[in-house]
Amino acid sequence: MEGLRVSSVLLTGCDGGLGLGLLGGLLEQPSPPQHLFAACLDPQGKAVNEMALGFPNVVILPLDVTDPNSIKAAVRKVREEVGSAGLNLLINNTGTTRRSTLATETAENMSLVYTTNTIGPLQTSQAFLPLLKEAAEAQGQHEMSCSRAAIINISSILGSIEVAEAWEERQDICYRCSKAALNMLTKCLALEYGSRGILCVSVDPGHVTPPLEQGMGPVTEEESVQGVLQLLAQLSATSNGTFWDWRGQRLPW
Repeated sequence: MEGLRVSSVLLTGCDGGLGLGLLGGLLEQPSPPQHLFAACLDPQGKAVNEMALGFPNVVILPLDVTDPNSIKAAVRKVREEVGSAGLNLLINNTGTTRRSTLATETAENMSLVYTTNTIGPLQTSQAFLPLLKEAAEAQGQHEMSCSRAAIINISSILGSIEVAEAWEERQDICYRCSKAALNMLTKCLALEYGSRGILCVSVDPGHVTPPLEQGMGPVTEEESVQGVLQLLAQLSATSNGTFWDWRGQRLPW
């Protein structure tokens, strides 16, 4: 398979976990991005700096998606690097959770998780819109795709209102509600930005098992990363405003 071909990518949440895995997966593509922005809360973090070592195409950015000033600074840095070519792919991967049940959920948990998981991607998408538009216009003769201009929101099947999966295993009200709201945000972005050539899709990467617990979860990090990147390479105009999982299966809202 040819893999995902995209000139510039900004990936949030690269401090560890799936974000770090996706960063590694992008670097391993047959044609890695010319500009790969690894956005982190801690740009001095050991893991991300070790991953980026020897890759001049990687720029490690400080980015707190809950801080508008931090987002603006990241936009300025990306513009310095890509110029008028714009940004092709924004992957909103940053996320958080608080374990809870319906009986124990709190307003504080709801607010904290919603701020990161829903408001963060909203503010980040709004701020990077001018760069995404420039990329879409620069490739105006092409069909919608992640290679042209796209926003990918990393969501979860737990945010599917229709499925309401794994209720007995983990209720996590704040997380479920934030991801359901993120899915609606994806739909809104698709309605508004789609006419400008920007593809907007929600993706569930699966319940990823930490590397030290291989075999204990539904999907390993490697399987998830490979599946997500394969999916991104296949998305098109007909995918705009839809919800998919790492296996390439469309999910119900």
